[in-house]
Amino acid sequence: MDDIPLRTGAHRGAVSNAVGRFEAQEREAFDDGWGSAWDEDLPPPRTTVQDDSTRSILARNDSPDLPFDRSINPYRGCEHGCIYCFARPTHAFLGLSPGLDFETRLFAKPDAPALLDKELSRKGYVCRPIAIGTNTDPYQPVERQRRIMRGVLEVLAAWKHPVAITTKSGLVARDADILGPMAAQGLASVALSVTTLDRDLARSLEPRASPPLARLKALRALADAGVPVAVMVAPVIPGLTDHELESILEAAHDHGARAAEFIVLRLPGEVADLFAEWLEARHPRRAGKVLSLVRQIRGGALYDSRFGDRMSGQGPLAQVLAQRFAGATRRLGMTPARWTLRNDLFSRPPRAGDQMALF
Repeated sequence: MDDIPLRTGAHRGAVSNAVGRFEAQEREAFDDGWGSAWDEDLPPPRTTVQDDSTRSILARNDSPDLPFDRSINPYRGCEHGCIYCFARPTHAFLGLSPGLDFETRLFAKPDAPALLDKELSRKGYVCRPIAIGTNTDPYQPVERQRRIMRGVLEVLAAWKHPVAITTKSGLVARDADILGPMAAQGLASVALSVTTLDRDLARSLEPRASPPLARLKALRALADAGVPVAVMVAPVIPGLTDHELESILEAAHDHGARAAEFIVLRLPGEVADLFAEWLEARHPRRAGKVLSLVRQIRGGALYDSRFGDRMSGQGPLAQVLAQRFAGATRRLGMTPARWTLRNDLFSRPPRAGDQMALF
């Protein structure tokens, strides 16, 4: 048998909870004859959400691979459970596993809107676009109740501050009432990440992310609201999803996307072992081929962290993917997802008690 379905009720990406690289001790699951953690009768891991009392909200970077220098992450960890998620190793810094802990032990930042307002109020703050969704997803399921991302958008709208959002969730369409008016001023853009159009494969790869069709419908809803929308074909997984590159672009174009990008699978830190483990559990007959192809685009390794190569890979296979993407986007009339957002409208919103100007 090739594809092994998810265990009923599991709905999780990682198949283990291996400790992070900073821990002094390791754990290893084994069958002691009394049943294991994967017994059908045991309940799946529960999601817990703990408030994160962070004192700052803007994360800054100087990476030459990224078109932004600041970002916001309303949540740590991500219940979407995407097995390939390059953010998984960040949970190791918290003393937690990049495996199941990453998708079940979440940290929310309820003070994010207030912290952002304080940051934007600082004397000397220089306005440049803020990216959201570059690490963990701001529209993961917990956002339906916590609404932290919506609060962040309300602050950005009040300050007329530009924002670029990336997500795998159809929930982003909820905020079209904020994003539409911002986009009309050149202040907002959204990219929906689509890995596969195969609902069953998506449920295995990204168990709690929105189904592919829901993401496409969100593209259409946002486009109809006047928001510039792009599709991120990401990640492209050689031997598993790469054959869908053109069909994803076509479907996104049909739903209003006029810009596109693609990113080849990245497996930093613990993600390499977690992904290989998932392949052996879910797609055992494809595992060897997929990992071999990944090594072909990563110089013989499962990951290459060098700037310039880590997003697109190298070698003949990476070149073919780039050529296919270029050909498909050219045929569809899609442009790179690199909109210029306005910084010149940035201004302090009026507050209660402010003295009105005479002129």
